[in-house]
Amino acid sequence: LMGVIFMFKVDKEKCIGCGLCVKDCLVKDIEIVDKKANIKNETCMKCGHCIAICPKEAVSTDLYNMDDVKNYNKEEFELDADKLLNFIKYRRSVRHFKNKDVEIDKISKIIEAGRFTQTGGNLQDVSYVVVKENIDELKSMVIETLKNLGEYILSNKTPENMQVQKYAKMWLQMHDAFKENPKQNDMLFFNAPAVIIVAANSDVNGALASSNMELMTNALGLGTFFSGFLVRAASYNKNILDYLGIEEGKKIVTCMAIGYPDVKYSRTVPRKESDITWK
Repeated sequence: LMGVIFMFKVDKEKCIGCGLCVKDCLVKDIEIVDKKANIKNETCMKCGHCIAICPKEAVSTDLYNMDDVKNYNKEEFELDADKLLNFIKYRRSVRHFKNKDVEIDKISKIIEAGRFTQTGGNLQDVSYVVVKENIDELKSMVIETLKNLGEYILSNKTPENMQVQKYAKMWLQMHDAFKENPKQNDMLFFNAPAVIIVAANSDVNGALASSNMELMTNALGLGTFFSGFLVRAASYNKNILDYLGIEEGKKIVTCMAIGYPDVKYSRTVPRKESDITWK
């Protein structure tokens, strides 16, 4: 609204002047004045550390919804480290989905996991596009774009294009098979009932959010895989960005195809040893 100033503020009645917020403020925007914390709102990054650390709930803001704030308790907030690691090891990219819709509340919870992921400089620049009803239209647009890209790569044999020729041939095969039987030969989304496109100004911010979203997807009993083909097509065809309503200056970082898995894995898989340098 015009003229409205959003800021972080301290309830002087609740504040005990402990100085915890002053010590934890990265940009030194908080000081103690007359034994009470005072937020200057000059260099504030709106990160919310002062809200989180205050033992008396004295700090608030009108910039965000304070109903998001939850008090810490061990039972609801802590995870067993070994179980978390096993959960991560067990996750698999899923490309076999049941013919079953994904509930809106589950999609919202997946996006919530992305919303509360850290961003550089607290930019909070990540946005999400959920495609359900129009997924077939998006699918056709992407597959047609990949066909055109594949033809271009195969007819322009530059050193860069030579490295991706195998994908170019695959995209042409995908297109022909899809045209023959769109339902049976969907090699783009594999008949997932929904996709979530994650866009951001920063690749890192979008990727971090996507990683947390994937963990939430699995925790909800759903399956997902990241469709790099959509990301590639969108970088080649601006009409896809326009269709999805991606803001100017942002780019698609990931595309998550989501659905109920029609496959059950019995164990984890091996991986290469970690490449670690200790100094």
